[in-house]
Amino acid sequence: MGTRSVVRRVSGVAGVCGLLAAVTFAATVDGRPSVPKQTGGQTLALVGGTLIDGFGGVPLHNSVVLVQGERIVAVGRVGTLAVPPGAEVISTEGMSVLPGLWDMHVHLMINGHSDYAHWDETYLPRLETDVMPASAHQLLLAGVTSARDLGAPLEASINVRDAINRGEIPGPRLYVSGPFIQHEPYPGTEAFRWGVSGVADARAKVNRLADAGVDVIKLIDQDQMTEAEVMAVVQAAHARGLPVVAHSHRPEEIRLGLRAGVDNFEHTGLSTAPEYPADVMAMIRERTAKMNLGPFFWTPTVQVLFNYEYLRDNPESLDDPSWTLGLPADIVADIRQSLRAPGELSYFQLTPARQPTLKRKVTQLREAGATLLIGTDSGVPTQFHSQSTWNELDVWVREMEIPAMEAIRSATYWPSLMMKKEKDVGTVTPGKYADIIAVRGDVLKYINLLQDVDIVIKNGRRVK
Repeated sequence: MGTRSVVRRVSGVAGVCGLLAAVTFAATVDGRPSVPKQTGGQTLALVGGTLIDGFGGVPLHNSVVLVQGERIVAVGRVGTLAVPPGAEVISTEGMSVLPGLWDMHVHLMINGHSDYAHWDETYLPRLETDVMPASAHQLLLAGVTSARDLGAPLEASINVRDAINRGEIPGPRLYVSGPFIQHEPYPGTEAFRWGVSGVADARAKVNRLADAGVDVIKLIDQDQMTEAEVMAVVQAAHARGLPVVAHSHRPEEIRLGLRAGVDNFEHTGLSTAPEYPADVMAMIRERTAKMNLGPFFWTPTVQVLFNYEYLRDNPESLDDPSWTLGLPADIVADIRQSLRAPGELSYFQLTPARQPTLKRKVTQLREAGATLLIGTDSGVPTQFHSQSTWNELDVWVREMEIPAMEAIRSATYWPSLMMKKEKDVGTVTPGKYADIIAVRGDVLKYINLLQDVDIVIKNGRRVK
């Protein structure tokens, strides 16, 4: 028995007492317990918590969630849904129970180091063996059971994703882009940034990524490409059934991306301008009005900018040992050394001027009808995979004044829909994979409780 949750084996009706007895003796109209049909494998029962299922409705108090093997088989309430004899019961009394979180913008190949050039030169051979597995494990223990990794060497991306899927290393369900596509890679980044030269080359690069098995195409700096090249990237990706995500740091990137049919924009922009230009907002409203195209997705990634000045002045989170999990000692020491003076990092020098624009820009997007997604840029300087996702949710609710339920849906239901995985994950629903987390307390009132997730279940197996 742990200090945060109670796990016990139910050997039969006589072995249950208190709240769990109420579940086991739950009766249908004919007076017999309502027990879902078992299909083989151990049954897991989460009993007593307040269920936030991901659909946005009223939470279900005193909930019961039954899991058989990898999938959820039934959802109900104490007194109406019975726990089968022999089930393993996890008490979630006093907890919020919700779908496993998504983080739609992570970088497994980096983990907070402040010097990209040094990192790329030093650790490229160790990304697949040391860095990316550690990053993935940290995400999972933070309650992130699905993540979109946007930018890494192709072979490493595929191999780490597939190793997780085979159960060889712990991590969230990964959806990977492999290398960025852009006009020209920055010096020393050719292993994970692919330049394109002309329409034919743009199509060829997308097809090469698709042939390798990526899940998404990432397009950046598209305002440095010709419009024909941008169109070719998006068209080739869509022809292969792959969504395209694109940077939105500059207005022209947004304009080109909208004209080309980009599926999901990333970030709120590098500009210190107080809001998005009127013509860009008109284009966004025109796109969101086209309901036949489905939701228009945007991942603002605000926490990395919003929290910088606080972190600079209160750097305790840089000492949190959670981000060292799985990383070799020499890499940990190198990261610590690179962050010894967080106020001097060149990466953040414009941030104090950009931060005041963030709320207005997020508000513009919401008012225009964009569907926002939780994503963090996790892995960039000072941003650790063990901390970034809950920080993004916290900033949305506390600073952007986004309702907690809306924020949670942007980390559960909407990402699954955007990635066309809504039949399998994203909500706590019978038939879906049992990707479930629980945290003591009411996350709708105190969203920052998610910084310390008590229970993490992925594929029906408890991993925390």
